[in-house]
Amino acid sequence: MVESFTITTPAFKEGEPMPPKYTYDGENVNPPLTWTTPPANSKSLVLICDDPDAPVGTWTHWLVKDIPVSEKSVGEGKKFAAPSVEVTNSFGYSKYGGPKPPSGTHRYYFKLYALKVEKMKANTKDEFYKEVEKEKIAMAQVMGRYSKK
Repeated sequence: MVESFTITTPAFKEGEPMPPKYTYDGENVNPPLTWTTPPANSKSLVLICDDPDAPVGTWTHWLVKDIPVSEKSVGEGKKFAAPSVEVTNSFGYSKYGGPKPPSGTHRYYFKLYALKVEKMKANTKDEFYKEVEKEKIAMAQVMGRYSKK
C-alpha cells in the first residue's frame, strides 16, 4: 500500500481551472507548489506533471528527479535546486512546459512521489515512470484543469 502526504498550490484549487499564467497562453511558468513532510523512510522525491487527456496518450509536462526530502516547496517559475535534475518531457526539453491542449478541457496532475532510493537511474520519460512505480512509497497530488483558448 502506498502511503500519502499532501501537495498544494495557492495558484488554483483542486480540480479548478489553472490561471493562464501557468500555460502556453500566458507566461508558461510553473505554479508554486508546497508539500507536507513525506514518510520518514523516504530517500528522495520526484515530481511528475502530466495530462492524461491528451489525444496521443498521457502527455508529460514536467519531470524532476532526485529532489531532497528536506525540500518542502518550489516557487512560481523557479527550478528545483541541485541535486535535483529535470528530465526530458513530452515537448522534448528538460523544464516545465505548461498546458497547451489542442481542444477541450484537460486535467493536469502535479504528482509528488516519495521514493525508497536517493538517486533515480532513469533518464527518459518511459524509464522515469517505470522506476517511480517500482520505488514509490508515498504519493501526493493536486490537479488543475485548463481549456484551449
